[in-house]
Amino acid sequence: MFDKDYDVTFSLKRLWILLGVGMVLAFGVLLFFGAEIYRMKPPIPNMVVSDSGDVIYTKDDIEEGQNVWQSLGGMQQGSIWGHGSYVAPDWSTDWLHREALALRDVFHRARVGTGYTPPSDEQKAFLQVLIEEEMRRNRYNPANETITISDDRATAVKQVEDHFTRLFASYDNIDGQNLRDDYAFPPNILITPEQAQKLSAFFFWTSWSSVTNRPDDTITYTSNWPHEPLVGNQPSGAAFIWTIISILLLLGCAGALCFYYVRQYDLWRERIIPEGGAAAKNPLANVKITPSMRATAKYFWVVVGLMIAQVALGILTAHYAVEGQDLYGIPLAEIIPYSISRTWHTQLAVFWIATAWLGTGLFMAPLLSGKDPAYQTLGVNFLWICLIIIVVGSFAGEWLGVNQFFSRTMNFWFGHQGYEYVDLGPFLADLPLHRAPALAGACTACALSSPQRRPQPQPYRLDIALCHRNRPALRCWSVLGAEHAYQRYGILALVGGAFMG
Repeated sequence: MFDKDYDVTFSLKRLWILLGVGMVLAFGVLLFFGAEIYRMKPPIPNMVVSDSGDVIYTKDDIEEGQNVWQSLGGMQQGSIWGHGSYVAPDWSTDWLHREALALRDVFHRARVGTGYTPPSDEQKAFLQVLIEEEMRRNRYNPANETITISDDRATAVKQVEDHFTRLFASYDNIDGQNLRDDYAFPPNILITPEQAQKLSAFFFWTSWSSVTNRPDDTITYTSNWPHEPLVGNQPSGAAFIWTIISILLLLGCAGALCFYYVRQYDLWRERIIPEGGAAAKNPLANVKITPSMRATAKYFWVVVGLMIAQVALGILTAHYAVEGQDLYGIPLAEIIPYSISRTWHTQLAVFWIATAWLGTGLFMAPLLSGKDPAYQTLGVNFLWICLIIIVVGSFAGEWLGVNQFFSRTMNFWFGHQGYEYVDLGPFLADLPLHRAPALAGACTACALSSPQRRPQPQPYRLDIALCHRNRPALRCWSVLGAEHAYQRYGILALVGGAFMG
């Protein structure tokens, strides 16, 4: 394969073979690990009960708790199983550590009686064995879909729940204020104690999944993540091996590509110059600008504005990571909390890239065909209005959702989804975003199929048409139809990262 002409090395047939093999391998790996993730996912129990028969949490509590977590910003404020932001803790890790400490205290008090003294190092080592036995043992019963925990652990869970209730549902005392400062949590966003209890149910379930061994195995549902010596969560040997293999594969494949390109560059150099030679003048200098092409100018002004806004929000978000709630001492978190600034910052990248993509396609299609079809300008302007509605509507909905102006159902449709990059609700994410690319594809296809005034290379026309027509299909995954169905797909995405991690 070395020392061959570019046309021989990359013949059309060979390119199709490479594409096909690459697609089969990529999707084969994706489907295999997707099936493994689904098979190994932690169960969501109908109930969590104590040995005494008291119901600690229900399935509805866990699922409603996830909705509460999403409405507060989700992965934009802290993380779950390592997925999310670095301001505020990983909630599953924080719960796990606090529950282990609380359980150790419960065990120790039961042994020393009324004369309590802090445990010595020897006692801590002994208690750690008891904690591991209690927390790592899988007591999930698939027959009745119930998790059973000891009464001692139920007491520890209640203590941790009280801690999170103080954090999320109280700000009228110094303790609650200091707690929010420690967590860098927005000072004026409150939920009810009932919602805090359900949020605790969700955090407990994510922690339970992190510490409970899989059936007939010695690693947890999240492959012993997070690291927590108190409960014996240590990286497994397989995690180390696959990490090393993945790094070696990445560096090896990248090095092989660079070596091959450098090795062949001198032979391919002549292919850099067009067959007819370099153009003597700018081929676009005398192109006629059609009305629809001129109408796309506002798309690129919007792109510039969105990029500037993304940079500004990035500065604000970075300062929150250092100062907690302020920008140079100005308490902007009272107006734009961290979860919102980070949401808008990450989402703006999606918006300006999509806007530039749409604008470029709509500009290039008449350029290639040489003529605007009927109503092309109207379609371009209408699509631009749709984009403005999506951007402004999503930003407003996310702000209202995080500030708890929406009910849980309203937040699902119009507020904050809690999953990074595409946090806007399904009403804007699915309905308009399906139709906007469809409209863009229709406008592009009409322009490309218009009577041509100049011959144009067919592959370019095909590329542009396919790009615009495929985008609606790429969004179809998110139309899941129901609030909890959408929610469970989010859980599977989180489990996938923890499973692979």
